[in-house]
Amino acid sequence: MQKNICAPTHSLETINRRSLFKGLTAGAVASTLPVLSVNAVGQAPLKRGVTKGRIKQSVVSWCFADHWSVEETCRQAKRLGCKSIELIDSKSWPTLEKHGLTCAISGIPVEGKPFIKGYNNPEYHPMLIEATKTAIDESADFGCPNVIAFTGYEEGFSLEEGAKNCVEGFKKIAGYAEEKEVTICLEMLNTRDGTDPNKGHPGYQGDHIDYCLDILKQVGSPRLKLLFDIYHVQIMDGDVIRRIGECGDYIGHVHTAGNPGRGELDDNQEINYPPIMQALLDINYKGFVGQEFIPTRDPAEGLAEAVELCDI
Repeated sequence: MQKNICAPTHSLETINRRSLFKGLTAGAVASTLPVLSVNAVGQAPLKRGVTKGRIKQSVVSWCFADHWSVEETCRQAKRLGCKSIELIDSKSWPTLEKHGLTCAISGIPVEGKPFIKGYNNPEYHPMLIEATKTAIDESADFGCPNVIAFTGYEEGFSLEEGAKNCVEGFKKIAGYAEEKEVTICLEMLNTRDGTDPNKGHPGYQGDHIDYCLDILKQVGSPRLKLLFDIYHVQIMDGDVIRRIGECGDYIGHVHTAGNPGRGELDDNQEINYPPIMQALLDINYKGFVGQEFIPTRDPAEGLAEAVELCDI
């Protein structure tokens, strides 16, 4: 089935969030990590990355599209002990499989920018349900546990109207997700940062945790959960650790990034990630944590630092 290049499931070579899922060719570059010696079974020993493994980590493909090919991204993920490359075209899933990786969350094949045309507008329900079913089918076949979803932009709908429309739309697809044992994850996005379309989404309706959580509770399906993006939550609501506890089992997937700027998880930003990871363990979270920061320096080094910081 042909897929539009605007969907977040598209190939690493053609997706970049900086253009809001518009096509952009990524150049493959050589790894900047040091060359590792090969052991007796032909595998390189792990020098950087995961050592504890209590948090399952994933690499979000669009963030590294300017730097690495699909193959190189897989090599970097494997080298660091990550288990997934996510939001990548299903056409690239065989490459992931070759490297022993999965896709933690799939996008949906829709025209335009998927976070703009969401479930808060009933006009989009037929298109979104068809696209979500396609993504669910592919995910079920591959073993991808999650598919992404969005409220959409306001488009003149009040908060109450938008929530009501989301509930009605998600109820139409929740049963199918339950049947296929794939979870739909509704993402909260921040509306405060208007400096860059990668860093904030002014006009997005689901810009608070409580608003999104109320939609999930009204639908009442175990296969509709929250994509808890720590970066967006910090900007809009803060109090991240307490909010993780309040959301509990409703959290289906997690994203990271430094704030302000959506850069690396380093000393130039305000979020303290280790205790946040501990809060996820405290609620018995078993899903993936996707590294979704935009590199501002050496991507391999920044990714290694982020993976190690979250490996508590």
